[in-house]
Amino acid sequence: MIDIVIVDDEPNALRSLEWEIENFSAAFSVKATFTDPLEAIAFLRKNGTQALFLDIEMPQMDGFTFLEQFPSRDFPVIITTAYDRYAIKAIKENALDYLLKPIDSEDLAQSVAKIKSFWNEKKDTSLTISPIQKIKIYHQGKYLFFSPEQIVYIKSDANTCELFFDNNHPLVITQTLKQLEGLLPETLFLRVHNSYIINLNHIKEYHKAEDYIIMSNKKGIPVSRQRKTEVMNRI
Repeated sequence: MIDIVIVDDEPNALRSLEWEIENFSAAFSVKATFTDPLEAIAFLRKNGTQALFLDIEMPQMDGFTFLEQFPSRDFPVIITTAYDRYAIKAIKENALDYLLKPIDSEDLAQSVAKIKSFWNEKKDTSLTISPIQKIKIYHQGKYLFFSPEQIVYIKSDANTCELFFDNNHPLVITQTLKQLEGLLPETLFLRVHNSYIINLNHIKEYHKAEDYIIMSNKKGIPVSRQRKTEVMNRI
């Protein structure tokens, strides 16, 4: 399921677009809609999204000023406007697509297809793992060397962490989860909770309704509400 946020100061246009998207495919769901761009900014900073449909001309803030609030955004943006003069600026802002109002159903279908392709390509890229060097961890007066692929997940408890390996022999070390996170390759590991980092290659199941993941060693790992969108984007 790809979650979508819509921002448009015109309630009728907003409701129409929401209806079109939700009736296009069961693979897409409108997560939230906003006529107030400031409320939308607050929501996106807290919850994120997998795609944003954004109107340009709004009384409180135009769409391009809105995008300035997300300089390193990781979600695709579809510009919606009644004016064609913004096309070049939309390209410069790396918008995924540009829709003129009233939005044609065929044009919307193409935009939705682009969103799906965007996430499929990102997923494929995240699963293309380059050869990874061994990492070293200082423990009890010596350095331990091992391949990151061996780690199934890591659980933290205050200033200690327990590493769970594919050989079922856990290791407790005196380091914080943040310190370990800096040693691990981002392409392979993901922090899913304040107390857990998981190896993406060891995921077996994701129970979305209950917000937990089953790993290759059959252990259940909780997913925090704040990290749910990022988890959905990566797995």
